[in-house]
Amino acid sequence: MEKKWWHSAVIYQVYPRSFVDSNGDGIGDINGIISKLDYLKNLGINAVWLGPVYKSPNDDNGYDISDYRQIMDEFGTMEDMDRLISEAKKRDIKIIMDLVANHTSDEHAWFVESRKSKDNPYRDYYIWRDPVNGDVPNGITSNFSGSAWEYDETTGQYYLHLFSKKQPDLNWHNENVRNDVYDFMNFWIDKGIGGFRMDVIELIAKLPDEDIIPNGPKLHDYIKEMNRKTFGDKDMLTVGECWCADIDIAKQYSNPDGSELSMVFQFEHIGLDQIPGKDKWDLKELDTLELKKTLYKWQTAFHDDGWNSLFWNNHDLPRIVSRWGNDKEYRVESAKMFGILLHGMKGTPYIYQGEELGMTNIYFDDINDYKDVESINMYKDRLAKGYDVKDIMHSLKVKGRDNARTPMQWDDSENAGFTTGTPWIKVNPNYKEINAQSQVDDENSVFNCYKKLINIRKENEVIVYGEFEPLLMDDKDVFAYDRVLGDDRIRVICNFSGNEVDCTLVNAGDKEKQLVSNYKDVVTGKLRPYEAFMIRL
Repeated sequence: MEKKWWHSAVIYQVYPRSFVDSNGDGIGDINGIISKLDYLKNLGINAVWLGPVYKSPNDDNGYDISDYRQIMDEFGTMEDMDRLISEAKKRDIKIIMDLVANHTSDEHAWFVESRKSKDNPYRDYYIWRDPVNGDVPNGITSNFSGSAWEYDETTGQYYLHLFSKKQPDLNWHNENVRNDVYDFMNFWIDKGIGGFRMDVIELIAKLPDEDIIPNGPKLHDYIKEMNRKTFGDKDMLTVGECWCADIDIAKQYSNPDGSELSMVFQFEHIGLDQIPGKDKWDLKELDTLELKKTLYKWQTAFHDDGWNSLFWNNHDLPRIVSRWGNDKEYRVESAKMFGILLHGMKGTPYIYQGEELGMTNIYFDDINDYKDVESINMYKDRLAKGYDVKDIMHSLKVKGRDNARTPMQWDDSENAGFTTGTPWIKVNPNYKEINAQSQVDDENSVFNCYKKLINIRKENEVIVYGEFEPLLMDDKDVFAYDRVLGDDRIRVICNFSGNEVDCTLVNAGDKEKQLVSNYKDVVTGKLRPYEAFMIRL
């Protein structure tokens, strides 16, 4: 496999609205991000995946874009954006833009024109259908609850929206749409960005009349065309968000011939705590053996024929330490354990803002405290269907997207140092105990555990390119594996439970061989709650 910079890189996701507010309006902004670039440099990351900062009416926190060549007023100006790219580059940090090209805002000029008349030149930029028997064209549902079809009185037709009704889906089968998307991608490439994270890219080739939504038959043709017309001859990181990708599909996307993308985010492990066949709000207890088998399957699937992305968290997911760890008695230990388990694997790791501090879920008791359109729609939908309010609120506390979107906790001052104004969403009240200022200089902090893990990846090619050898496959508590490259062998051992467990592998873990651990000493033969370490054998 030809070596790429993103093989050994670690990527940090910034959710701009919640990262740092520089002007006191309660909303994070680009100048705020610039002010924390030295913090990110200290952590050791190589690139920032930047959530959408384009002009947007903010129905879905920036994922509804009204102009791809302008910056959202709340976030700053294009001059600020140019300065962010430049200042990041000075610190050897690349900026990865969030490409949202499955849909636009209904306030985008294309859609404003499209809805004017059936013969408008932009009509075919979106997906319009006649009513069927006076109702919606078919039963396709929105990911944000309800029908995916919205009636438009002007022309008496429905348009498709797989997300909010203010996010009409683009018609990628129209060549003009594709070329206009490639045009604004090149606009950003020319500004010197380092790549793209591609929002719900698997949906772009949908066939709504045939109920084929992800993985439409022309999908890979369109991605290859995009590659040829934009980033294909550049040394850029490209990662596609692909909720339905299996291993074979992921290998197509990340083929080392460079014809498509660098890698994809696949979510098989992320869906393991929901009832099969139901949606994410229908909860079940995590089967740790199932998680282990899923993680290890993806690790052993790729050799020289594809590349993995590694993640626990992002802006759409609850905080991992609250989700599958212990965010109270063993918050520090379990947060470090998740880091050690993931960062020893083969692939490109992604850290979501605050993960490196062990930030936790927020627990709102009032629906009015939630800001996320998906969560609010789900609440209304389930209330109308007769669900118990307590059950609805419990699902939101466990899985709501606002868990990841509370302000970054910088210090123990008012509003966690995020803003001098009123935050757009409430700060997690535990910011006095969990914040960056208290961790950066504490060698035993979650922050410094992540810093070590990033450094280990940079200094050990075995972590980047070594084979993955699973251990103890039938142990529901102990996640263990070796990474092997030539004579170099590194072992990762993690107790995924809050109990003390027996583990014969621990005898290999004398202190001198440890690269990183989450307890100060080693007790052979047993693993303490959430104990984890990485050793060179």
